[in-house]
Amino acid sequence: MEIYLDTANVEEIRKAAEWGVISGVTTNPTLVSKERGRDFHGIIKEICTIVRGPVSAEVISQDADGILREARDLAAIDPHVVVKIPVTPEGLSAVRILAGEGIRANVTLVFSALQALLAARAGAAFVSPFIGRIDDIGQEGMDVVEDIVRIFDNYGFGTKVIAASIRHPRHVLEAARLGADIATVPFRVLEQMFRHPLTDRGIERFLADWAKMREERN
Repeated sequence: MEIYLDTANVEEIRKAAEWGVISGVTTNPTLVSKERGRDFHGIIKEICTIVRGPVSAEVISQDADGILREARDLAAIDPHVVVKIPVTPEGLSAVRILAGEGIRANVTLVFSALQALLAARAGAAFVSPFIGRIDDIGQEGMDVVEDIVRIFDNYGFGTKVIAASIRHPRHVLEAARLGADIATVPFRVLEQMFRHPLTDRGIERFLADWAKMREERN
């Protein structure tokens, strides 16, 4: 399973890229709005120079013509840009046209397997079920991921499943177990994935033993 970073913060992206564990980035209007004083296209362009993999940039238009116009502008920024489009009738109409033009779409705000099926039929390169938000309303987000993965496997869809709205490392583990192609995670969750108390304890023990050995030799 690939790991993407879900952020528009360039410094977080640089650090995660240095760790060598991410292969893409997803952004959304909320994340971009946090980077005050930065131009949207400029942020996306800079991210594409850091991570040479899919970088999702979202449209805000609601009609197909507006979505197409924005999508083409975003795709022109860099070949790695993937256009993020909500799963609406107008959005999927645009996805179908863009797929014919070779522009990849990440269909977002997916909350059901049926929505994902429609997106795949329209030619989406990626679908993003929002796990955390489904959990928030008392349903099981991972059930949706499991259904999507099974349906795509049943019918040979090439659309990749991005487990999104990840809230904690357990979400990442469960998505990997279910066969999601990608998990897109906040920087905070990525940092948590490194941590284990036994790792910290082991490092402390090794360092203490090494220091003790050096003292004895001196």
